[in-house]
Amino acid sequence: MPLSPKCLRVAARESPLSKAQVLEVQQALHPHHPMIELIPVWVATTGDKQQEISLRNMEKTDFFTKELDALLLSGQCDVAVHSAKDLPDPLPQGLSLIALTEGVDNRDVLVIREGLSLAALPQAAMIATSSERREQQARMLRTDFRFMDLRGTIGQRLSLLEAGVADGIIVAEAALIRLGLCHLNRVYLPGETAPMQGRLAILAKTEHVEMREIFACLDAESGLCLASSI
Repeated sequence: MPLSPKCLRVAARESPLSKAQVLEVQQALHPHHPMIELIPVWVATTGDKQQEISLRNMEKTDFFTKELDALLLSGQCDVAVHSAKDLPDPLPQGLSLIALTEGVDNRDVLVIREGLSLAALPQAAMIATSSERREQQARMLRTDFRFMDLRGTIGQRLSLLEAGVADGIIVAEAALIRLGLCHLNRVYLPGETAPMQGRLAILAKTEHVEMREIFACLDAESGLCLASSI
């Protein structure tokens, strides 16, 4: 008799990038656990809804994770998938990081319109970013840049560029990779990036030992990780 698939409920943000991240986890998990199917539960978090709030001075809070954590703690979901750099510090009591993937390119990039170069951007070009660190690194490319806040999905951010509201936007290269947008015209920023950028974090209830065992194959920190693609 064939085995029945085991379905796991996965809490994740409803953005296109988050959906690509969950698919990445499913594909990486499949060679090790081919009978496990991830059933996403898409959620709009506080951070997704309150786009008027600037991230420039925000600490490591649960701004993008609170609603997902609540689904885990209530037992409505088995695991949650996050961008690792968005994790609050400390994690909520009762939850544990059960896997931290190897990740993809962790660099930041300045995306500009097709056909332009860094030197060809206008004097005092307007650059969109919500990070003071990224702002400082962009100034290493050109000291005349001006800056505006940047929130929303990658698509919403790119629309600022397309509409001419901004001359460039700064995003994570990992986001472009996961969304198949590596054809965009971009310049890599110098300097360090946010800790754990490009990596995915999988959380579960601390007491849920089975989830830790299942996802151990994706944990780059444990030495058990056999998946080289995430």
